[in-house]
Amino acid sequence: MHKERHGYLLGLGCNIDPFENFSSMVALLLAHFERFDISRILHIPPVGMNSQHFFLNAVAFIETDMPQDKLKDICNAIEMRLGRDREDPDRKHKDRPADLDILCSLTVPDGLNTPAREVTDEYFLYPLIDELFKFLSDQPLNSQIQNGTKIQVGSLSFGESATTIHRN
Repeated sequence: MHKERHGYLLGLGCNIDPFENFSSMVALLLAHFERFDISRILHIPPVGMNSQHFFLNAVAFIETDMPQDKLKDICNAIEMRLGRDREDPDRKHKDRPADLDILCSLTVPDGLNTPAREVTDEYFLYPLIDELFKFLSDQPLNSQIQNGTKIQVGSLSFGESATTIHRN
């Protein structure tokens, strides 16, 4: 039986200098949180916008009891630090150096049976949500998913499969 864990599911993405900015997003999240669980990172074409720049996307579970608005402030600050204009009314349809979205609050293990389509309408995240939920419940991934993309943050490398990242 798994210990109950409470937190939030985040969608992470970027398509401007994606390898550098994704590394920075993770490093900045680690400045606020001791650890978090993250899916593999997919290198995919943009969805819902006209751009030639591919995205790096992942889904993360951050265990925390902080209020959602405080986490949103942290996510927005990371986006702005990496150069995203949060004031631009068309920002959802433009290339971005960082995008951190709170998808839902999540209790593990109870919430791990939630279908991905009930978490978000961003269908390109569905295989990543499914993978992360399997990882959090210590179950094997039964479905095919594209290969993950390796990312480096200092001596830390991740992205090719779901994992837990620790600050130290």
